[in-house]
Amino acid sequence: MPATGYTDALNDALDRLADLGYERGVGADLANHGPMGAEALAATGHGDAVADWVEGYRHAMPHHEVPAPRFPLDPADESSWRPALGDFSRAGDWEALFARELADAHWRDVLTRWWPRLTPGLLAGLTHGLIRTAHAVRSLSVVPDRPTPAQLTELARGLGYWAARFAHLPGEARLSGTHDLGAAIASVRRTPYPEGSRGRQAAGRRLAHPEELPGYADALTAPAPGRAQWLLSEMTTEFAGVYLAHPEVFPVPLIHGVTAPAAARLVLPHLPAELHEPTVAALWHVQATLLLTFTQDRAEEADAVRVARETEVEAPPFDELVARAVEHGDEHVIKFTEACRREHALRPDPRYAAAVTAAQQRIRPRPARLKGRSHH
Repeated sequence: MPATGYTDALNDALDRLADLGYERGVGADLANHGPMGAEALAATGHGDAVADWVEGYRHAMPHHEVPAPRFPLDPADESSWRPALGDFSRAGDWEALFARELADAHWRDVLTRWWPRLTPGLLAGLTHGLIRTAHAVRSLSVVPDRPTPAQLTELARGLGYWAARFAHLPGEARLSGTHDLGAAIASVRRTPYPEGSRGRQAAGRRLAHPEELPGYADALTAPAPGRAQWLLSEMTTEFAGVYLAHPEVFPVPLIHGVTAPAAARLVLPHLPAELHEPTVAALWHVQATLLLTFTQDRAEEADAVRVARETEVEAPPFDELVARAVEHGDEHVIKFTEACRREHALRPDPRYAAAVTAAQQRIRPRPARLKGRSHH
């Protein structure tokens, strides 16, 4: 029986996931990872695993309904759409806006028009607006002039989620410092949580008001300028090391220090060159905020390269790490493994495999009964 190809696996997954809302969880607003996880699985060559994975994902956690459209947003009238940025009650209106835009213009033109409008709110949904958009863009780039309706709908939803959860961070990040990325990360001042506070609650308060943290303003301008593609590699390698160095931190948030720039790399080839540097600056703005929010000290960051090199001989190749991620089943592990494999192929570094191995151990596997295998 022939293997299921990328496009067939993805479009089947998007059809199966079409009725799920943007977010999930009882009393929570966690991003819907279904389309992102399915696309990442298909991109690793595991198209045959996608349908089962999707069925398991659907039953792992309840999803919220998409907010119903209220009244149309006019993309040509800034006074219509700008006040709706970050208003999640308008998510249905945002999706409808992008569906209309994509029906009337090539998806690259829509992406180019809206990218600079949305980039200042890149933290949206802990960067999942960007990441979901990027997975949709990769699927469209496979056959750029023959998109399926499901692929265009997924891009509309990625952009719509980004707009509805738009989160503008205080201050302005500029690549105007003197530090390379590693030194810039080391220069970010970390502050312990108040005594007696719980980690996630304290992190949530910090994320709401990062400008109140010591060193926030200085961090925004710490990195030196450089070529966008090089800086993206610096970001993903250094933040793979940051992830490796912080086993004490809840194991999901710091993953986005890698997956967000890796996602942006998928999109930049489809954007004008003048949008590349602002994108990288916005990514650093988010990464500095993640460091200040979730880490209380540098922990073992300075030793991350050494630790990764010492374990490199024992580390399995990425094909094996991908197979383990498929078996693990968690959507964060799948996306993180795929992103690190892709980044490692561009510029090999032992921190990628070490960070993936750590994530596969720190994040709880999806229970077997929720892996979509009950019908086998």
